[in-house]
Amino acid sequence: MRAALLQISSSDDPRDNLARLRPMVVDAVEAGAQLVCTPEVTNCVAPRGRLFEVATTEEDDPVLCGLREEAARRQVWIAMGSLAVRTDDADGRLANRSVLIGPDGAIAARYDKIHMFDVDVSATETWRESQGFRPGGQAVVAPLPFATLGLAICYDLRFPHLFRALAKAGAQVILVPAAFTRPTGEAHWEVLLRARAIETGCFVLAAAQTGEHAGGRQTHGHSLAVAPWGEVLADAGREPGVTVVDLDLARVEEARRRIPSLLHDRPFDGPSP
Repeated sequence: MRAALLQISSSDDPRDNLARLRPMVVDAVEAGAQLVCTPEVTNCVAPRGRLFEVATTEEDDPVLCGLREEAARRQVWIAMGSLAVRTDDADGRLANRSVLIGPDGAIAARYDKIHMFDVDVSATETWRESQGFRPGGQAVVAPLPFATLGLAICYDLRFPHLFRALAKAGAQVILVPAAFTRPTGEAHWEVLLRARAIETGCFVLAAAQTGEHAGGRQTHGHSLAVAPWGEVLADAGREPGVTVVDLDLARVEEARRRIPSLLHDRPFDGPSP
């Protein structure tokens, strides 16, 4: 299969972001991509107040609507890494939701980010994702004609049991759209993606946000494609653009045959708390 990773620097204006994305989708399709992947919060990167101001329901989100049009027009699968979308949550929190769009423009799968980025990166950089977003509770795999995808988002990357569950449920390719902070990205991004690929025997595709965003937020970039044996197949650096990569899915079975660790789980007791 051939996949494209769209590396973008989303603004706080969803319609502006859609205008940037449309020609990138065209470039990806013209390069032969069957699957086009966008980063986390493709529709808007903004401080919480602005995010709540522009967030809509899934049905009304202009970026999702526009990408559904592009998928149908170009007859391509588009994995919208995630969008901030309004829900019926009692406390008003949003969902951080991946949406997989089929070549007919219909929504084929949805995944709400499970793990919330509630961290103190440094004395001056603190994040409390759970204050604005409610966590999901359902892991998702999606069968496509050419591969079975497992869906994850950004901070999920630090929870290997989720990736193991996706692989055991049939995932051959795991998507990790992200808006990694620059300090954590420089330290951990590549090594975590490679580790998840090695542990599961999956390809890992990680489309990323890059650059500086509204409110001064900085993201790491370096969209990566990683093979099941752990080698990096493509690294997009820090500039926005389209990265196309070919995946030989036979390598999934080869890696799992060589190291069949997915078959070797054993029950155990302890440790005591």
